[in-house]
Amino acid sequence: MRILVVSQYFWPENFRINDLVKEWIERGHAVTVLTGSPNYPEGRVFDAYRKNPSAFMQYEGASVVRIPVLPRGNGSFRLFLNYLSFVLSGIIFGAWKLKKLRFDVIFVYEPSPVTVGLPAVWLGKIKKSPVVFWALDLWPETLAAVGVVRSARVLGWVGHLVRYIYNRCTLVLGQSRGFLESIANYCNNKDNIRYFPSWAENLHAFDNVDPAPELQNLKNGFTVMFAGNIGEAQDMPAVLEAAELLRNNDAIRWAIVGDGRKFQWLQSEVLKRGLQGKVLLLGRYPMERMPSFYAHADALLVSLKRDPVFSITIPSKVQSSLLAGIPLLGMLDGEGAAIIQEARAGLTCPAGDSAGLAKAVLSLAALSSGERKQLGLNGRRYAQSEFGRTQLMDRLEGFLQEAIVISKRHA
Repeated sequence: MRILVVSQYFWPENFRINDLVKEWIERGHAVTVLTGSPNYPEGRVFDAYRKNPSAFMQYEGASVVRIPVLPRGNGSFRLFLNYLSFVLSGIIFGAWKLKKLRFDVIFVYEPSPVTVGLPAVWLGKIKKSPVVFWALDLWPETLAAVGVVRSARVLGWVGHLVRYIYNRCTLVLGQSRGFLESIANYCNNKDNIRYFPSWAENLHAFDNVDPAPELQNLKNGFTVMFAGNIGEAQDMPAVLEAAELLRNNDAIRWAIVGDGRKFQWLQSEVLKRGLQGKVLLLGRYPMERMPSFYAHADALLVSLKRDPVFSITIPSKVQSSLLAGIPLLGMLDGEGAAIIQEARAGLTCPAGDSAGLAKAVLSLAALSSGERKQLGLNGRRYAQSEFGRTQLMDRLEGFLQEAIVISKRHA
């Protein structure tokens, strides 16, 4: 297949779409990626890209077409302009740069914003190609959940935008079963909705790795590790409150690997609360380095704020955390917590429950190494069974082929 990927984020930014594109290339598909200049999460264009943009026009055999975007910068208004610039640039420059190319299918990767679907829909129309939209974030629900938009009128406008995009896609994929009902509220043809979760990464990535040198000096103890995006949704205030509750327990430490919009707030709060020796802020590292950090972890933390939209969300790192073979600590509600419980892979507490998280940490630390190892093995087996990479890649390939058949039928 000739596949066009439309994604606001792409390599060298760390997102799952990088892995997907590589997989499609290995399966013999011709892949073109339409994306912007890399600027996530710092909010400014990567130095390496500014110095040599031509070095970022190919990725694992895929052609990468870059369009100009305004970097995210800081603040909500600048972020809005970043989203808007990708839409306008994709419609204008994307159409021009891709004018001589034909595609069998267009795939939209949407961790947020939903507006990434607008240039994809436009390109689908002028190229006469079906569009498959993978919804990893629900708009307008998420905007309300994180407090970015509070106006009911504005949320209503966003709802109309979502409806416009979904109804011009051949298939809309939801990352959790809970997503499907919300998607159906904006999708006129419910038969065009499919369930497609994130996959667990390659199993071998977690075996026989050298521990990260950044943590080599840690003394014996129990390390709770959070790895991933540090934003509003991850409820860092509640995580820090749990750390404060356990500050006098010398055996417990928290290691946070990642970056995001709340990282500077987190830095300042750790200093303000005197938690420097208890909460280790390690910053952002490439995805391939994560297994080396996991090698230091006694438990992996997954957290989401309390909100109905997050209760139907499966954080993508749940799958990779399960596969790592390390016990999970979940401070979240709904579908994500249910997976950890069903897998018998760790302990959970309700979203926002700092005291519950602190209690779960102590309970997990009190288990024998053999009992914790068993929890990790349970999680790994569950990940392989429910989120196996090969089976999900096959399923997605089938969805793309299905979209092509539907498009031809309606031509």
